[in-house]
Amino acid sequence: MEVVPTGQFLSPVGFLGSRSPVTKCHRKLHKSVSASSTPTGGEEAVLHQRMARTQESRRRLLAEVCSKYQADVSQQPVSKRQVSRIYVEDRSWLLYCEVPKVGCSNWKRVLMVLSGATTSSIRDIPHNAAHKANHLRRLNSYDPDGIAQRLRSYTKVLFVREPLERLVSAFRDKFENPESYYHSSFGRAIISRYRVNATLKALRSGDGVTFREFIQYLVDVRRPVGMDIHWQSVSKLCNPCLLHYDFIGRFEVMEEEANFLLRSIGAPANLTYPDFKDRNPLEERTSSRITQEYFSQLNATERQRAFEFYNMDYLLFNYPKPFQDLH
Repeated sequence: MEVVPTGQFLSPVGFLGSRSPVTKCHRKLHKSVSASSTPTGGEEAVLHQRMARTQESRRRLLAEVCSKYQADVSQQPVSKRQVSRIYVEDRSWLLYCEVPKVGCSNWKRVLMVLSGATTSSIRDIPHNAAHKANHLRRLNSYDPDGIAQRLRSYTKVLFVREPLERLVSAFRDKFENPESYYHSSFGRAIISRYRVNATLKALRSGDGVTFREFIQYLVDVRRPVGMDIHWQSVSKLCNPCLLHYDFIGRFEVMEEEANFLLRSIGAPANLTYPDFKDRNPLEERTSSRITQEYFSQLNATERQRAFEFYNMDYLLFNYPKPFQDLH
């Protein structure tokens, strides 16, 4: 397994604050970010200052939690596997870690436009094209020197979402809609393991997995089928204690924070984050209320175990406990 060195990485001056010296390879990024993020009026100045404080607070908390729970991680080398979810946009000096169910389809559309991989407008890029024909490179496709150089000098971006809300969104998408891969690969195994007196039809199709059965699978240390990126924790998908992200955005305020980031990296003025839902567009977007409805189907022990599965994400990203009976 190839590894690359890790250490302190650049946080561009102007909206993130500098944590490392500006080397020759940093200057291009530093110059473009500083120029593009310079406030031009009172409202822009207030936004700039608020965003800077927010990012500093999020990075500080993440560093404190990492120091407490994963103190040895930052001293470890970076493997290709650990950067396999990170997309590279070389023209904007940007690294984006893909977290499914946190607006990643639209982020891939944005990266396609930034990279010149498409001349289409963002809204004209089909879902399958965004995921399967985006022509974007992942960081693990570079050699160790290329990985290390980009980790040192590019802006590293991560967007997160309330963990159990993200989980419910994944369940609804993959098990309550026609999804032949997930029904056959996961549904059949889940029904076989956790449903008493399952019908032959259910065992063959994998259709109709209940939320309780899905949670039983999730928290089972001997789960009958492996983990999937759509419900894997962000702490394991994106390795924030190792990679020192410069910008940590939230799904709950995605449009504002994504657009601020785009202006900060010097993206074209007419490029904005598209806040539309292209998967099952007629279905209501998963919300806190919907999440509460799904978890009301479980008992207190089941809710606690699901919460504990994402405990590190709750700590790292400062989301409050979503249910009163959690401890």
